[in-house]
Amino acid sequence: MNIIVIGGGAAGFFGAIASAQANPNSQVTILEKSNKLLSKVRVSGGGRCNVTHNCFVPTVFSQHYPRGAKQLKEAFKVFGASETIDWFEQRGVRLKAEADGRMFPITDNSETIIECLMHEAGKAGVSIKTGVGVEKIEPQSIADGQQQFVLTLSNGQSITADKVLVCTGGNPKSQSYDWLRALGHTIQAPVPSLFTFNVPNNALKELMGVSVPKAKVRIAGQKLEYEGPLLITHWGYSGPAVLKLSAWGARLFHDLGYTFTALINWIPDYTEEALREQLQQYRQAHPKKVVSTNPLFGLPQRLWKTLTILAEIPEQTRWAELPAKNTNKLIEALHRAPFEVKGKTTFKEEFVTCGGIDLSQVNMKTMESRLQPGLYFAGEVLDIDGITGGFNFQAAWTTGYLAGKSMAASV
Repeated sequence: MNIIVIGGGAAGFFGAIASAQANPNSQVTILEKSNKLLSKVRVSGGGRCNVTHNCFVPTVFSQHYPRGAKQLKEAFKVFGASETIDWFEQRGVRLKAEADGRMFPITDNSETIIECLMHEAGKAGVSIKTGVGVEKIEPQSIADGQQQFVLTLSNGQSITADKVLVCTGGNPKSQSYDWLRALGHTIQAPVPSLFTFNVPNNALKELMGVSVPKAKVRIAGQKLEYEGPLLITHWGYSGPAVLKLSAWGARLFHDLGYTFTALINWIPDYTEEALREQLQQYRQAHPKKVVSTNPLFGLPQRLWKTLTILAEIPEQTRWAELPAKNTNKLIEALHRAPFEVKGKTTFKEEFVTCGGIDLSQVNMKTMESRLQPGLYFAGEVLDIDGITGGFNFQAAWTTGYLAGKSMAASV
């Protein structure tokens, strides 16, 4: 049996290895259009590779996917985070969990993961060809109602395959999916996910590098909000709170043209009533202290001073002199600081596409197309995407594994 895997990324390698190991008599070939293999694995997690997440309950794990949660729930019961950890450890790669749940190789080096996958592919007899793209897949009927596929390559050649696994990743350009539409598949419109917010000409430019361990970001006029670490950059907002919010709101933000008002709650653990009480207590205890130079609630000094400016508090005002009007404005700045977002910034190591192959047209137990028997999908080409933290790689390992096993079994 001749199996072609299109795409030399995480899902492609995992699918090729699973298939070749399960059926040693098959010939498995990975075709990668670029000259770089596993490029996203190499750059993810700052070059450390965030392999998966430290969560072992499939129903809980699946809740971290804005698209694909329902369909992945059962898939994770077959091959989830614990199976991924075992798979790598059986091959000499130990993983460690960090405080936020992200899991990395103990070497803190993505090359450890790449070398493992390359070694396993070679050991299983997988052939790898780089610089070879696929421009068209045509089903061809053969005996007994079966079909094979003719693949037209970027170099003008054509090859045939009994099974084809498409692992070409996500792409924000809709036309990049035309060759899959030609096979009858519906594509959920691709839009970017996992991006940071651009806040042009804002007062926070002076605060570049300031981070808050826990803030809540809410979108004005929407129900969308997310809580977590927030980082102020020279262009706006970043950090897990923003990246995760961008994933849950990927389609909404696209429809808004990436122009909206973000409301920041810098101290989400305090209700407005508790906040007012804390300020009053501090005012009574320290009436002679200058408001702008004595930060409260563990906030960084630079951020606190900026918030007092937003509250229109003169620089040398003491707590005893603070008018009720400015106290109210300070509470507003602490709980609902508004910033106009105009645009987004994406990063190669984090970039994910929301959209892709419609999941209703895929058997999620086998990853086989419901429209074209013998055609399989895995990874980000599907309409599946997760938030940051190792969830997108886990979806790649899981769907690649299921597809590989299924292809090997359906001789």
